[in-house]
Amino acid sequence: MKILLVEDDEVLCEILQTVLQKEGFIVQMTVDGGEGLYLAENFHPDAMILDVGLPTLDGISLLKIIREKGLTLPVLLLTEKGEVADRIHGLNAGADDFLPKPFDYGELVARVRAIIRRSKGVASSKLEMEDMEIDMAARTVRRGGQPIALTAKEFNLLEYLAIHVNRVVSRTELFEHLYNEEFESNSNVIDVYVKFLRNKIDVPYPVKLIQTVRGAGYVLRVGPNITCTDDEHIVV
Repeated sequence: MKILLVEDDEVLCEILQTVLQKEGFIVQMTVDGGEGLYLAENFHPDAMILDVGLPTLDGISLLKIIREKGLTLPVLLLTEKGEVADRIHGLNAGADDFLPKPFDYGELVARVRAIIRRSKGVASSKLEMEDMEIDMAARTVRRGGQPIALTAKEFNLLEYLAIHVNRVVSRTELFEHLYNEEFESNSNVIDVYVKFLRNKIDVPYPVKLIQTVRGAGYVLRVGPNITCTDDEHIVV
């Protein structure tokens, strides 16, 4: 998942970037509100962490502008402790949640995950799909009651497919939301990691959850339309 971090405290910004990256997020950060607006429109983040006090364009004004432009990305607003007016203005301007400073980093990560889940219509951090259980908070996976060890990138891929369950997700969308500039966008990195993931969560089991839609992308399919097959290339 991609996070846009807009915070004018450079030290805090770098600390939060490190914390979020360790949790598997791709982080784009800026200390300027004007640049934050540009990145919100062009970085295509899954969520934004937004400080109220920013140069060039303050956080509340930035929030109002992105909502007026129709951007629906979830926003976690960072406010100074005791500044109730900022919280009220922020929520009225379209913030999804707020967190007063100083805060616990673990709570920030939990709140970011929660607003992303809610934006996708997923209420719980635990998902059950057929015989697979995904705990997005603990970042663990079990299938048929057995734990499955995934790398950070494999889990990120599975998590993205899971919160978009039964929806075909294009390779471009997966690349934009799961990877940064370390790979060229036209590389086959998505196909490679889908294969890695399938080898762990599908190959040992008769029901194949991850399916390929030719010319469109991938879908984690559950429910009555699930296909019991070893064929990776399913046209639906």
